Amino acid sequence: MKLYFAPQTCSLSPHIVLRELNLPFELIRVDNKTKRTANGVDFLTINPKGYVAALMLDNGNVLTEGPAIVQYLADLVPGNALAPANGTWERARLQEWLNFISSEIHSGSAPLFNADIALGTKAILREKLFKRLDYLSRSLEPQDYLMGSFGLADCYLFTVLGWLPSLHIEIEDWPILASFMARIRARPSVGVAMAAEAAAS
Repeated sequence: MKLYFAPQTCSLSPHIVLRELNLPFELIRVDNKTKRTANGVDFLTINPKGYVAALMLDNGNVLTEGPAIVQYLADLVPGNALAPANGTWERARLQEWLNFISSEIHSGSAPLFNADIALGTKAILREKLFKRLDYLSRSLEPQDYLMGSFGLADCYLFTVLGWLPSLHIEIEDWPILASFMARIRARPSVGVAMAAEAAAS
């Protein structure tokens, strides 16, 4: 398999999952500006949407969208601890978390990087994001991980919360989230993934 990634993007989530599952893969960097891969391929021929992550299987099929990729990867290793079995109530809960992170935290953060958005609009978006962070903090108060034990949703949440310093948002304002970030960062798979991405940058 090949994972197409760009530094400091949501592709870190499936990268961590690949490391957690010990699945063999090739890591290929994408330049978000030029849309070229490190080996000179036009990334738009791989993912016409133009953004990472993209997972290319050995048969040439390509899967995009982080929540879909991480669930596909987890299902390659039956019985792993990262995702409940398909068709269970717990799997539906996982999908609920992945969708919440995607629509409310990931999509809620992304516009704040846009320098063309008016400050007043950004203030409204930040306030909405802060409410979502409050909800996450309450959810994590009684437990270390979103679903009780470490899993796919935690990989995704760690990835998107990692963008907050770039947005001048202090994660320490939510001590429970700061502790969550430290807990995930301490995992060997996370350290290896982040080091590999830094080395490829």
